[in-house]
Amino acid sequence: MKRLFYFVLLLVGVATVHSCKDLLDENGDPLLDINANTGLNGPRALYREITDSDTLATYYYNGLQLSKVITDSTSVTDVAWSGDKISKIDFKGFLDLDKNGKVEKDSIYFTQLLTYGSTGRLEKISEDRSVYHRLTTPPYSVTSPSPQMLYRKVKTSYSLVYSASTGKLESIKKSSGPDVSGAPSFDNYSTIKFEYAGDNVAKVTREYGPMTGGVNGTPTKRLSFGYTSYDAGISPFTLLPGAYKISRILSSELFFADAVSPYVIDKKNADGWILSRNSPKRISITDLTQLVPTPILYSTDYRYDPQTYMTVGYGVNYIYKPL
Repeated sequence: MKRLFYFVLLLVGVATVHSCKDLLDENGDPLLDINANTGLNGPRALYREITDSDTLATYYYNGLQLSKVITDSTSVTDVAWSGDKISKIDFKGFLDLDKNGKVEKDSIYFTQLLTYGSTGRLEKISEDRSVYHRLTTPPYSVTSPSPQMLYRKVKTSYSLVYSASTGKLESIKKSSGPDVSGAPSFDNYSTIKFEYAGDNVAKVTREYGPMTGGVNGTPTKRLSFGYTSYDAGISPFTLLPGAYKISRILSSELFFADAVSPYVIDKKNADGWILSRNSPKRISITDLTQLVPTPILYSTDYRYDPQTYMTVGYGVNYIYKPL
């Protein structure tokens, strides 16, 4: 009986250590909003996005500025600043490019250079991307693949357009194609159009299609994302810089260069709402290329901390830390 008693004490001790560790950030500072009874008065930062089974993102800061984001354990986004503006974003790791819920095995490296206009607004993003994969053809095989090898380089240009009356982001236009000997050959495009209801994004429409000689062809895919029933709480994403949020939205493109992977319409594609101040309780996704477009609907009830910051929604928990 004594041995059993000490064994139980040992298990309790180990569980306590891990529990305490989970309540601290990388600097040993206490995390916030682990439960409904905690909160923070004063400056805060978004620290983690987690589900019951996984950590989706961990955010790191240099003072008040976002400096690094780690996703899927092995993917790292480094954020460089020039004064008070993000000037460069580097990504190394893996992405779920076709949004089927599984991260691709191909490793991806990209660098985005951000350019601002005279008004201080982000106007252009230029991206260089390299994609690596493992060969499974002879002399390699599925069970014994090759090391990661470069098999595609792509250049992409994004142009951001703002409303003359409201100043809000109105659209993002993308031109992309293979990088051959340093000279891009744009062969596909996409557009993202934003509509608003007050300070919140009400609708996002995405189009994808081929490009020939700099001229956009007929779109091959058209998707609509609707966001309704916004709450009155504060979205966790208001704590992240706008330029990083735009980069995150761009990373969820359904098609990348000449990718032919099938796409799956899911709420993972519907992250345009992160530009909003509040959070939508209802999301609809519609494939507009169907003869009878039928929206796919998602809904949630949010939880909040005492300062009305959202802490749980759509199965994701948002953890904060003090600044």
